[in-house]
Amino acid sequence: MLEKVSKVDFSYIYQLYMNPEVNPFLLYEMMDQETFQPIFEDLLKEEVLYLYKENTKTVGMCKLIRLKHRNEHIFYLGGVAIHPNNFGKGFGRKMMLEIIAFCKNNSVLRIELSVATSNEKAIRLYESVGFEKEGVLKKFTYLKSKNEFIDEQMMAIVL
Repeated sequence: MLEKVSKVDFSYIYQLYMNPEVNPFLLYEMMDQETFQPIFEDLLKEEVLYLYKENTKTVGMCKLIRLKHRNEHIFYLGGVAIHPNNFGKGFGRKMMLEIIAFCKNNSVLRIELSVATSNEKAIRLYESVGFEKEGVLKKFTYLKSKNEFIDEQMMAIVL
């Protein structure tokens, strides 16, 4: 089940974003809670951050951002993460199928995302639920902690 994040979810979201196994594949560099707080507040205001729950257990998160105007039929999917305690249990696939169903129920016709070209596990997951590769963005993301740029694979599914 997808559920919008609320203020009480700060600790979970912060810990997931800053988890060393998850962080390299997400948007934000490692930072302390005080620095992350305004980012979290912005995400709350934008109402784009969701928890993924299996029964009552929170196992992951994602961001779903509806594009605007002529592209309002599109959601950009970002911040996809399963907590490392739940790796290898099929939750990633379940979450992706839930995201697709959620988007269909909200009149979305296309979901798009970008993923590091080196993140082969995530690419296989996305392909397994119907996403297709659409191109590569060269030197798209800068990893300050490693002082390097990485390429991102653009992927999308048409619903």
